[in-house]
Amino acid sequence: MSTSPIPAGTKIGHVHLKVADLQRALAFYTGVLGFELQQLYGDQAAFISAGGYHHHIGLNTWESKGGKPPPPGTTGLFHTAILYPTRADLANALKRLIENNYPLDGASDHGVSEALYLRDPDENGVELYWDKPESQWPRKDDGSLAMVTQRLDLNNLLKQATQ
Repeated sequence: MSTSPIPAGTKIGHVHLKVADLQRALAFYTGVLGFELQQLYGDQAAFISAGGYHHHIGLNTWESKGGKPPPPGTTGLFHTAILYPTRADLANALKRLIENNYPLDGASDHGVSEALYLRDPDENGVELYWDKPESQWPRKDDGSLAMVTQRLDLNNLLKQATQ
């Protein structure tokens, strides 16, 4: 077993989600969240991104067309976390959700980040968040992180919206 940590610059490149209805999933991810369609793979899959990357999210019906979400109490994906570059960008995402009457499951200030929680049309968890500058992260006396879960003031966040 290796004892060396994974390199600090490592990133998670993309996620593929099994969906029941490709067009419904595209309506949410492109229409509500604003991702851009990069490629359709017939009527079975789509690849979407922010800013023209080949894909951040793959949506497919290869094993799930017409399927139902897994029941509570089973293993699987808790949520996909989508990192926005700035607080204003997160505020713009919240504004889009409100304009589309899309419900939130929750909203939290974690000390290190601010996050919105919701479910896509297939009941996959989605976290929309931005990271606060590292200099603002709460720390314990020993220097380790002291993350919290506090209520996020959505009205204050919306004041940052630029769109």
